[in-house]
Amino acid sequence: MPSGENVYCHGHHPIQFIKKNLTHTKSKWAGHPFLLEGWQDKIVFDVFGRLTPEGKRQYRTVYIEIPRKNGKTTWAAALALYMLFMESQDDHEAEIYSAAADREQASLVFNQAASMIRSSPALAKRCRIIDSQKRIVNYKTNSFYRAIPADVGGAHGYNASCIIVDELHTQPNRDLVDTLITSQGAREQPLTIFLTTAGYDQNSICWEYHDYAKQIEDGVIKDPSFYGVIYAADDKDDWESEKVWDDANPNLGVSINKEFLRQEANKAKQVPAYQNTFKRLYLNIWTAQEERWLDLAAWDATAGIVLPEKLQKRTCFAGLDLSSTTDITALVLVFPDDEDGYDILPFFWIPSDNLKDRIDRDKVPYDVWVRENRIYTTEGNVIHYGAIREKINELYKIYNIKEIVYDRWGASKLVQDLEDDGFLMVPMGQGYASMNAPTQELMKLVLEKKIRHSGHPVLRWMADCVTVKQDPAGNIKPVKPDRRTSGKRIDGIVALIMGVDRAIRYQGESVYNERGLVSI
Repeated sequence: MPSGENVYCHGHHPIQFIKKNLTHTKSKWAGHPFLLEGWQDKIVFDVFGRLTPEGKRQYRTVYIEIPRKNGKTTWAAALALYMLFMESQDDHEAEIYSAAADREQASLVFNQAASMIRSSPALAKRCRIIDSQKRIVNYKTNSFYRAIPADVGGAHGYNASCIIVDELHTQPNRDLVDTLITSQGAREQPLTIFLTTAGYDQNSICWEYHDYAKQIEDGVIKDPSFYGVIYAADDKDDWESEKVWDDANPNLGVSINKEFLRQEANKAKQVPAYQNTFKRLYLNIWTAQEERWLDLAAWDATAGIVLPEKLQKRTCFAGLDLSSTTDITALVLVFPDDEDGYDILPFFWIPSDNLKDRIDRDKVPYDVWVRENRIYTTEGNVIHYGAIREKINELYKIYNIKEIVYDRWGASKLVQDLEDDGFLMVPMGQGYASMNAPTQELMKLVLEKKIRHSGHPVLRWMADCVTVKQDPAGNIKPVKPDRRTSGKRIDGIVALIMGVDRAIRYQGESVYNERGLVSI
């Protein structure tokens, strides 16, 4: 086993390097030595000081999850420079990378590292800074540090010795991280360090590492090569409590001040949609979305039981979201009852080709849903609207479909065909003026448990994906999540909102007028 003295030496070496060679370069701390805080000191000592019986570093993967403004970027730059100037002495031609989601984020770590070097004559004479390439070269060991964004090309030629990923939760996919990690195979002591704030996409690579760290913490998994630390409030904690803020932010009073958090918390009180942002960024609580609109627990509580055979010949209103020809098409039948409630029957279609690719992309069990007839497939790699037309005509024989409302910007030959079949087709815009009232009404129906959907898994998934956008007047509309960062879909909810709108208007718009929801 390594001696205690050896562990002590290895653990304190990076701490001393940072203290003696690096200074802060921004704000009131500019020019002052970079002294690690106690919590940072412990992490660095553990990561570099814990050795295997062979004298190698025990930890190969380090996952640090911490709220925003706790000094992640500066710390990442310091660790990159330690690896470049000190670790490379035993690992010539070392390749150290800091990875970020985009060029702007990647530049933050690089610029911090470059500023630290320029403030240190001892380090500056040992390297060359190439700003145009976001690269710093150590002359003596022919090693380099480079900052790279997720869209960098040629990643398969890398031979990384150390990877530092800043804000893992913003990575658009796992491609860059996986490629860099698999490039470490020839290195004796590879090291990957993740420094991130909590995210909101539980189908992301960041959530995978978060969940892995929690399982190790809970003793479910044993992995002596993985070191994880998560600073966060519990999602059941009172997010307005300053004691909760203290516990979640180890650098409070140093790189982040309480008055700033008070201002942000006050904003969250005034703007409910900002509460999740506050919880995620400053309390490190994972939320389902950046601006969550629909509480999934509330959605589940209103599931109810919908028996299709009990709905035969009842009047209903259909919302049809045609989406694109290569994606999901949704039809939702909305049946008003006699007590201001609604029964819901959803139907979905996707092209049958490339089903596995869709599963990998969206991280949902399309194959299971197809087997269970929760989603229908149409032949080929694009939606076959003829099959949808046939199904709608089949449904008309069972249910009294009064109207079919559709996105007027998504009009297609199918709309004309359905009109030829005798259906009343009603176009509907997707802007604030059209969507505000029914979107807010759907939320109220959910909270009052006046909408029943039998917990349909596809519609439930889409309910969990919904985000809303707000205009200056306070009107809202559902928006599709950014597909660059997630494989989420809201087609069924959009169709449901449109169907609810027509059902309410058929009842005379009295509900809208009474609640002041009609946009002008």
